[in-house]
Amino acid sequence: MWLGPEEVLVANALWVTERANPFFVLQRRRGHGKGGGLTGLLVGTLDVVLDSSARVAPYRILHQTQDSQVYWTVACGSSRKEITKHWEWLESNLLQTLSIFDNEEDITTFVKGKIHGIIAEENKNLQPQGDEDPGKFKEAELKMRKQFGMPEGEKLVNYYSCSFWKGRVPRQGWLYLTVNHLCFYSFLLGKEVSLVVQWVDVTRLEKNATLLFPESIRVDTRDQELFFSMFLNIGETFKLMEQLANLAMRQLLDSEGFLEDKALPRPTRPHRNISALKRDLDARAKNECYRATFRLPRDERLDGHTGCTLWTPFNKLHIPGQMFISSNYICFASKEEDACHLIIPLREVTIVEKADSSSVLPSPLSISTKSKMTFLFANLKDRDFLVQRISDFLQKMPSKQPGGSGGGRKASTVDPAPEHSPAPAEVSDQPTRPTTPLGGRQSSIVQEAPTASQGLLKLFQGNSPMEDLGAKGAKEKMKEESWNIHFFEYGRGVCMYRTAKTRELVLKGIPESLRGELWLLFSGAWNEMVTHPGYYTELVEKSTGKSSLATEEIERDLHRSMPEHPAFQNELGIAALRRVLTAYAFRNPTIGYCQAMNIVTSVLLLYGSEEEAFWLLVALCERMLPDYYNTRVVGALVDQGIFEELTRDFLPQLSEKMQDLGVISSISLSWFLTLFLSVMPFESAVVIVDCFFYEGIKVILQVALAILDANMEQLLGCSDEGEAMTVLGRYLDNVVNKQSVSPPIPHLHALLTSGDDPPAEVDIFDLLKVSYEKFSSLRADDIEQMRFKQRLKVIQSLEDTAKRSVVRAIPGDIGFSIEELEDLYMVFKAKHLASQYWGGSRPTAVRRDPSLPYLEQYRIDASQFRELFASLTPWTCGAHTPVLAGRMFRLLDENKDSLINFKEFVMGMSGMYHGDLTEKLKALYKLHLPPALSPEEAESALEATHYFTEDSSSEETLRQEEQEGAGNDDSQEKREEKGTSPPDYRHYLRMWAKEKEVQKETIKDLPKMNQEQFIELCKTLYNMFSEEPMEQDLYHAIATVASLLLRIGEVGKKFSAQPGRTPRAGVPEDDEPPAPDPAQDPAPELQPPAAGDPQAKAGGDTHLGKAPQESQVVGDGGGGEGRGSPSQLLSDDETKDDMSMSSYSVVSTGSLQCEDLADDTVLVGAEARSPPAPTRGGGTIDTDWCISFEQILASILTESVLVNFFEKRVDIGLKIKDQKKVERQFSASSDLEQSGVSG
Repeated sequence: MWLGPEEVLVANALWVTERANPFFVLQRRRGHGKGGGLTGLLVGTLDVVLDSSARVAPYRILHQTQDSQVYWTVACGSSRKEITKHWEWLESNLLQTLSIFDNEEDITTFVKGKIHGIIAEENKNLQPQGDEDPGKFKEAELKMRKQFGMPEGEKLVNYYSCSFWKGRVPRQGWLYLTVNHLCFYSFLLGKEVSLVVQWVDVTRLEKNATLLFPESIRVDTRDQELFFSMFLNIGETFKLMEQLANLAMRQLLDSEGFLEDKALPRPTRPHRNISALKRDLDARAKNECYRATFRLPRDERLDGHTGCTLWTPFNKLHIPGQMFISSNYICFASKEEDACHLIIPLREVTIVEKADSSSVLPSPLSISTKSKMTFLFANLKDRDFLVQRISDFLQKMPSKQPGGSGGGRKASTVDPAPEHSPAPAEVSDQPTRPTTPLGGRQSSIVQEAPTASQGLLKLFQGNSPMEDLGAKGAKEKMKEESWNIHFFEYGRGVCMYRTAKTRELVLKGIPESLRGELWLLFSGAWNEMVTHPGYYTELVEKSTGKSSLATEEIERDLHRSMPEHPAFQNELGIAALRRVLTAYAFRNPTIGYCQAMNIVTSVLLLYGSEEEAFWLLVALCERMLPDYYNTRVVGALVDQGIFEELTRDFLPQLSEKMQDLGVISSISLSWFLTLFLSVMPFESAVVIVDCFFYEGIKVILQVALAILDANMEQLLGCSDEGEAMTVLGRYLDNVVNKQSVSPPIPHLHALLTSGDDPPAEVDIFDLLKVSYEKFSSLRADDIEQMRFKQRLKVIQSLEDTAKRSVVRAIPGDIGFSIEELEDLYMVFKAKHLASQYWGGSRPTAVRRDPSLPYLEQYRIDASQFRELFASLTPWTCGAHTPVLAGRMFRLLDENKDSLINFKEFVMGMSGMYHGDLTEKLKALYKLHLPPALSPEEAESALEATHYFTEDSSSEETLRQEEQEGAGNDDSQEKREEKGTSPPDYRHYLRMWAKEKEVQKETIKDLPKMNQEQFIELCKTLYNMFSEEPMEQDLYHAIATVASLLLRIGEVGKKFSAQPGRTPRAGVPEDDEPPAPDPAQDPAPELQPPAAGDPQAKAGGDTHLGKAPQESQVVGDGGGGEGRGSPSQLLSDDETKDDMSMSSYSVVSTGSLQCEDLADDTVLVGAEARSPPAPTRGGGTIDTDWCISFEQILASILTESVLVNFFEKRVDIGLKIKDQKKVERQFSASSDLEQSGVSG
């Protein structure tokens, strides 16, 4: 590559000059290439240890002038070919021009200008969007690609100098972190270490310091543990590794590949050694943190943040902290965690003005909102720039005019109390003050559903005044009053100052009348609801009447949702619940519906309108409890892992006992998924939900730990899981809320488990207080860190479960061992994932659906199958391999969706690896008939296509699956996946399949092969032997067999032409089996090679005895009589009795007449010449000519060298190992190479 010219003072240290002319010198690095000795070893070691971008390119070109001592680098190269190309360009383009100059300085200036021009031209062609990554980084990326054989699509994120511990010896080298791989390279005194680990294979990643290793990063995969240490900045490196591993896990979880964020602001001057990707990832991390801290919608992007102070009127202080600005919000977080949080939506902002600076208040900025609140920020750096950014964002906001349509719509959504508002303008003036969000909020859904306007609790509780409730009512009144005072001091609505005082009030319990409003505010659901007016109504309209798997599950669970509550004992509550759950399933099909969502949603509906409950559910599922409600409840399993870890840290003496009893996994899912609502009396659990919406998952973990702590003595005395569950169940049943003003709702679980001596009641507020006192050291960012660690474990264990399930679904008679199947699965999965890394437009790059059965989740397309086939097939056919792979793919792709799953892939592999000679030949034979042989490859496949009627293929697929898997539970699953029949008719289909079962595929059922297909088969066989040790013998044998079969076909053609007789070619009439009826037995060949089918195998073997005899007769006719006249056809009895002719003598008589074929095998293979046929002229194909599988089998059986070749066992394990090694290099380049070959 051309390099920007840099000075080199000592040109010959560590370099050897190989070519020179008056202006340029081509040099090779010492120790590279020939010999090198000790100097070479030292130089190689120096290169790795000292050079900042790992190995120095072994060749370079320097520019020099005769009188100057200074040299300039102009090019470098990793191979002699590359550097020679540059050298030749310089000689032909520059030498003559340079000789004209008189002044040496002019020469150097000209050369430097020219080289810079070339580099600019190259970059312009390569990157039309502008070269973002700095030069040094580009160089490192190129070296990484060459060193580890990575394709162009693999992007380097960053690289670090570090040591890799090989045993107890540290190897100094360079760690490259790419989007999909972790790579390490070291070269020390002749010893090379090269490591490549895919992020998707990482099972553990942690930063630790032990006695053995200094502060190091540990990376575990399923089969190795790696330690890296001596980083310059271990924190930064580890954070980046975490992000990349997290992306990989996300890809395994829901197929979200890494997409570069095009909307990120680009820096005007790129940092010296930071790639665009690194910036992208850093920005993502900041965005996630920003959204999580302030509970903002998922599409909100942080634009920037700056230090400042905020004037807080409630305590008359300037609080230091950070101001964050994004496209829709201005947020503030104090340095002290609990001092103050503030969120100002830009839709609320009316005035932003710069106040006058003073020594007390430097650079102040005042922001006023529609709710008549003013916020004063000070100590702002770059205040003018900040104001400009805010005004830019304000201009982009949708219409904010009170009279505008947007205002009108907002008014209808957010109007606090329309009956009291004198004018619509005033209403829209305060759109985010949900003073009584349960009041009379209007909605377009009101006409359909009376529940839309308010919480169900209001409708079903009766409106008994607080005074009648005595002490409880007074307590509730006091709570309401406390909150009203709080609102007066700290503001109400989204722009409220959130402080430690707010948390205290939440912990004391939110009054019933404010619960819905505050849940909406603290969860961030309010923001999404206000910015998406009418969205829920629209969803309900769209989803009404639509049925899916999710709606069926919802219907099943509707009446199990809080059946003890009067609100859900009638159609009103049930209908509201149905609408909310169905609308959410429609909005987010990847989650759809998951058990436990019904319980949580029913509680949300008690305190808010349908629309509010919907947006609270969105906040829960998509932000606050990530991945909790997907098909595999990954998020809950992750938090269960955190809970186990916290139990070990906080309650070590109990932890071991809980592990032995296996209790944690049983309890935590029901506790976490339903936020204690299903295990605790409703009025108590709802207090935990209050805290959860304010604090997040931290509260749930704290309460869970407090419950274990409170029951420690009893749990330590338990002898089994059931006893422990009873202890905890009875404790939870007796957690009461003595302050609740709602009539007590009987807790079903408590009614069922109450014993003679119920345990003492526990006040929920006491339990919360204890949980905060003992376990409040938990921090949100620590939990995120632990979530990452557990996510690796959980997702990898789910992947292992998926692997085992898929392997179990493969029929037992497939021939591969469990270990081989697991290895094949890993290779197959890696190929699927590679399409997501680098595949761009491939069909498999379309995101997979994790809700599909495991067998269908990973599938590969034809080009990926070609790559796998080339590296795994025992039949290597050189340049012909891609053609054979394409045919195999068409044969396996039964449902014609251009993708095959793992089971189909294994069936194809098994056909080549397992079974006897007949089975393998049958597999090869099918590869040369439709559908494997495409119409372009053989236009005249008339007879064979008759057997492959397209309209019956789906029935046939179903029939054969029934045959294969009778008694195998996979067949049912497969039928549902392929969608070949509605489930209602399964019973009839099974009966029908059983009736059909008698007709197993035998070798006689295989259709005949026409001449063109036969020539294709000969081509394949000819290519198959090119790398064999017995190459010559195999060529001779195949030439013999091919010429014999060509003549058998000719003989058969003559008989088939006789009037009134249509026996098979060369088969006596009496011995001919009835031709299979296409209507009854369509397309037996659509199934993958049936090596795993014991019945088919048996069928094949039964005909083996006759096949050679049939062939012998024809062989004799063809060989002895030239063309064999009809009169010489022997009868069936004669054939059976006449065993005098040995197969060897038949072949030898046949081969004597075509001796020249052995020397010129291209005759058969390349269609250069075939035995002359009277009906054929020139190069046309004889359409009447045909041959059967039995005849091919019989002919091959006559040649022992061919029999040995096909019966030879090949170890697929070795091929899988080789495939894993070349996986990376193959992924990018193979498409181009193979299309070239097959073309």
